[in-house]
Amino acid sequence: MPLNRRKFLKKSAVTGAGVALTGAVAAPGAQAAQAQGGGSRPQRYVFTVLGTTDLHGNVFNWDYFTDAEFDDKAHNDIGLAKISTLVNQVRAEKGRGNTLLIDAGDTIQGTQLSYYYAKVDPITAKGGPVHPMAQAMNAIGYDAAALGNHEFNYGIPVLRKFEEQCRFPLLGANALDAKTLRPAFAPYSMHRLRTPFGREVKVAVLGLTNPGIAIWDKANVQGKMTFPGLEEQAAKWVPKLRSMGADVVIVSAHSGSSGTSSYGDQLPYVENAAGLVAEQVPGIDAILVGHAHAEIPEYFVTNKETGKQVLLSEPLKWGQRLTLFDFELVWEKGRWKVEKAGAQVLNSNTVEEDPKITKLLGDEHEKVVAYVNQVVGTNAVEMRSVEAPYKDVPIIDLINHIQADTVKQALAGTEYAALPVLSQAAAFSRSAVIPAGEVTIRDVAGLYVYENTLEARLMTGAQMKAYLEFSANYFVQTAAGAAVDPAKLTNANNTPDYNYDVVSGLTYEIDIAKPAGSRITNVRFEGAPLDDAQQFVFAVNNYRANGGGNFPHVAGAKQLWANSDEIRNIMIAWVKAKGSIDPAEFAAVDWKLTRDGTPVF
Repeated sequence: MPLNRRKFLKKSAVTGAGVALTGAVAAPGAQAAQAQGGGSRPQRYVFTVLGTTDLHGNVFNWDYFTDAEFDDKAHNDIGLAKISTLVNQVRAEKGRGNTLLIDAGDTIQGTQLSYYYAKVDPITAKGGPVHPMAQAMNAIGYDAAALGNHEFNYGIPVLRKFEEQCRFPLLGANALDAKTLRPAFAPYSMHRLRTPFGREVKVAVLGLTNPGIAIWDKANVQGKMTFPGLEEQAAKWVPKLRSMGADVVIVSAHSGSSGTSSYGDQLPYVENAAGLVAEQVPGIDAILVGHAHAEIPEYFVTNKETGKQVLLSEPLKWGQRLTLFDFELVWEKGRWKVEKAGAQVLNSNTVEEDPKITKLLGDEHEKVVAYVNQVVGTNAVEMRSVEAPYKDVPIIDLINHIQADTVKQALAGTEYAALPVLSQAAAFSRSAVIPAGEVTIRDVAGLYVYENTLEARLMTGAQMKAYLEFSANYFVQTAAGAAVDPAKLTNANNTPDYNYDVVSGLTYEIDIAKPAGSRITNVRFEGAPLDDAQQFVFAVNNYRANGGGNFPHVAGAKQLWANSDEIRNIMIAWVKAKGSIDPAEFAAVDWKLTRDGTPVF
């Protein structure tokens, strides 16, 4: 159902602090259904843990960048308002007291709604608002949530204020105070479920976050917090939870299941470690997986020590899915034992939004819609990103032009002012459009959807060649005589679009007929072959500069300048100050795909 903004009613404030222990009472009908048998027959109890992850600031089924109801090729729906309806249905079926609701992180960043209440009308201001995600999750009744890496994007004060506003604990057993090495957040929460037999079931939820925070948000956490590996901290805490009487141990991990990392050898920890945790740490019954934005309805990993099957599930992203972990327990030898466990995901596009949530946050939504539709300038010619992954298009040139211009101004009067400035950018969205005519905040923000900040690093010509070569791994090797299908040309080895960088300030060719590692040819600077020893200032986003994507040289390069403002804010301010955009001033074909010297397009 399309979101009707005009029909939203005024919200009521919802606030509260996190709690570490919850109790639940099973619905009478559910109790009777679960008391299988009597007398000498085993006592059994069934309960369900519901899980979300990577909500990324999505409350409504709404796209603030297009100013329309969200839709994609698979016709997914998004947002906590949809999740709330699914949760209500499951609770009605199984009994509220026989369910828990948890999340695996990346909650307060990702939409203009979440940005607005971090930066424009910040929750940290004196007498400031309650974060919309806190309001919605409190109203739905979350029991616990793990920290995601994007929780740290706006700095620790914003995160702490959000934590204060939540009526459930934010968990991070491997988010430690840098000085004391003690947990900076609650490591776990313990929940008591009452059974029809008078015996409680104690369910422990252990929260683990991503070690990559130390790289990706270095500016916000360095010297304040440290983030050891998930396996290490799970091995420390799971036995403690069992010794505390936990009958069931669930891990909420903001870490994918693949065992891979995007930051190479910069950290001794694995980025996507949920599968390794299941394999290496005994005593875990299930893991709610996050971070990878993957859909994994049900996946079992065998623990190497015990041989036990550990249940994993990941409910995609943005509230598109809801995981259901179903546990069947049996009372045996004086304790509850998990006899059977299974998982599935529910699709939020099968239900309507919960009017309770849309009414609660209607005012906030209206404010953000008005904000993103503010006109900040004009544009001479429409620019689109649809072909950006395989062609040099003006819309990406705009990003590089603004970044290079910003860095040049920042370094004016310094010893590096005379050095030429290069810039990198990626196509974060293939659907971005800067229309001809009036340009709004959402038009610009839709081109740069991440909260990256801008840095300047010192690089050499040889390092830039290596950088470009690494980036070119993105393309599928295509023989000179073979047909070219743009839809099958990119994302080699599952490389996402955001890990393919183009560089302005140089001209170069990418020969996709050649194997990875030998594709960059004819690299020139100001028309002459690139000198390996020449020094350049490299305008680069903080994600890449801090090792995101594991690009060579840049993370170890000397930092000449850094800014704490988001690149998209820099872009919005640039358009405001200039008043107009004219691609004729900056658009150029700096790179192209070739095969044996012949252009592909």
